[in-house]
Amino acid sequence: MSSGTTGANQSRHLISDLSIYKKSFTATFELFYGNIQNYCILALLPGYLERQGSSLVYMIRSLIEQTGNPDSGFYLRNYMELGEKLCQFRKDEQKILLFGVSHALLDFAEYFDSSLVGTIVMETGGMKGRKKEITREELHSRLCKHFDLQVIHSEYGMTELLSQAYSKGKGIFFTPPWMKVVIRDVYDPFHYLPRGRTGGINIIDLANVNSVSFIETKDLGRLNSDGGFEILGRYDNSDLRGCSLLLEE
Repeated sequence: MSSGTTGANQSRHLISDLSIYKKSFTATFELFYGNIQNYCILALLPGYLERQGSSLVYMIRSLIEQTGNPDSGFYLRNYMELGEKLCQFRKDEQKILLFGVSHALLDFAEYFDSSLVGTIVMETGGMKGRKKEITREELHSRLCKHFDLQVIHSEYGMTELLSQAYSKGKGIFFTPPWMKVVIRDVYDPFHYLPRGRTGGINIIDLANVNSVSFIETKDLGRLNSDGGFEILGRYDNSDLRGCSLLLEE
């Protein structure tokens, strides 16, 4: 189920075989980041953990288990313990992924405000009604400043998709081979736009076996010449939902 942001109705994705979902998100992660067993994953997902049926929690919990690292896990609001773990891992040269929803990462950054050089910090979406929405550039700028990092990574996904796209910096996302993004004209949904033009994002996800593989989102974006894509905001008057709530100017 979706996050049900700001009281909106939760969408449901009925999946015939959860092993397909696990195979898809594991293969996608390892395509971009390598063997999952090399990582310690620390997750900040308050709100999600407090709901039942979150597809994001299912994915992260599975990735945490697959690391085989006893220190991998969810850290709700116990920032002191999380900060201590991060300091310890830096000394041990452990490969770390700090994964969190944007408002939780900002809260932790205000508490920790220390160098995380060598750590992958990855955000997934906006403020979920907890804070004022800001641009992705501003979010990344704040986190980079607090954590002394050059880039912030991002994950783009939603309950309706069994696959995800990842950005290793500057908000440029790439998909696995079985997932494709096309840009539709906002005035003519049957017309697709060339690279560099802004429009609505349509997604083809072949991992959606026995489900809907062709998704029309309310996200706005554009394809780049390097094969990546950017998220530029939402359609006017559309519900804020999913894992892509950051607004662009």
